[in-house]
Amino acid sequence: MSQSGLTADHGVSWPSNGISEVPFRVYTDQAQYDREQERLFQGPTWNYLCLAVELTKPGDFVSTTIGEAAVIVVRDQAGAINAFVNRCVHRGNLLCLERQGNVKEFGCIYHGWIYNLTGQLTGVAFEHGVQRQGGMPSEFRKEDHTLRRLRVAELGGLVFGTFSDSTPDLESWLGEDVTRGLKRVMNRTPTLLGRNTQILPNNWKLYFENVKDTYHASILHLFLTTFRINRLSMPGGIFINRDGGNHYSFAKLDYAAEDADYKDAGLRSDSEFRLQDGSVVESVDEYGDGVSVQILTIMPGMVLQQVRNTIAVRVIRPRGVDRTELEWIHLGFDTDDEAMTERRLRQGNLIGPAGYIAMEDGCIGGFVQRALQYNDDGAGIVMMGGHEAESQSFRASEAAIRGFWKHYRALMGD
Repeated sequence: MSQSGLTADHGVSWPSNGISEVPFRVYTDQAQYDREQERLFQGPTWNYLCLAVELTKPGDFVSTTIGEAAVIVVRDQAGAINAFVNRCVHRGNLLCLERQGNVKEFGCIYHGWIYNLTGQLTGVAFEHGVQRQGGMPSEFRKEDHTLRRLRVAELGGLVFGTFSDSTPDLESWLGEDVTRGLKRVMNRTPTLLGRNTQILPNNWKLYFENVKDTYHASILHLFLTTFRINRLSMPGGIFINRDGGNHYSFAKLDYAAEDADYKDAGLRSDSEFRLQDGSVVESVDEYGDGVSVQILTIMPGMVLQQVRNTIAVRVIRPRGVDRTELEWIHLGFDTDDEAMTERRLRQGNLIGPAGYIAMEDGCIGGFVQRALQYNDDGAGIVMMGGHEAESQSFRASEAAIRGFWKHYRALMGD
């Protein structure tokens, strides 16, 4: 093995124990990180782009990233949603500088090349020269210089894109179970309540593992267990797609008993901690199935959460081998009344960068990354619940993490 920890033909060297032991070097090696950009984010995967409701009118656009690659998403005059690389084909300049807006066309500020809403080159400044001097050569054809397009798909009001022609259709990629879980939550037209972004001082995979880890929740998050939001003793399970990379976990709550507890005892707790205002955890069973927590992940970098009545998309964006941008997109639905909107906003305090629950997840990855600094030999153990990456009827398990590494290794060729 080379000094970087990479073998000659593959990436980081893995232990023989399949996906139950994960080499620590996958979180620290720059060459591995670079390969991930090509093989995962620009490989045969579907990546979250935006909400369809952010593109209501022709010309509405969102500029975003897939991994570290800049991408534009826009609705054209025919109503179709298009996505293409945010890079002028002329000299490689960043074409769109704003995050969101409405345009008739995209123009490059560097040399004035113009593109329509489908990514076609429609104008070149001084194409025919100035006073019959200069200009592009006679063989130059604008139709030969279009922006690099991505395939686009929409499901449940969420827009996804892929760089690869070989990626299966979106629902096949997600798998039957995960598709069902997504449609369960996104069963109405979403509305945008707000968004915030935090920077995590760790490799992106440490956070993606975290949201697949049902086992840590009742240990790390005192708020969850104190106020009975998510305990491993609650009925629940884990669904993992065949390839392993996509999953959702769920837990059920007896909402009637919950309401009775609040009426009888105010705010009950298993620790000395109390809430002066119980509305932050007051909830209703809006889906009618008793599921109070559902965490769904789509490889390589998206999370859809339902925690009581707070709904959010989380987007994981790598920003270096030891730095990650995590965006929280807080959602409501077009059928929400004023009381439900207020409930969602209050419960939004549970998650996000300073959420009563989520703040621990925002720092734990940094602790791991610090521990691995110049000390990344060996491997982590991922054996809780067995060695397989299959759906399970319990949550004291690391099966979904093993599923991630199963698909990761397949895509990376490790």
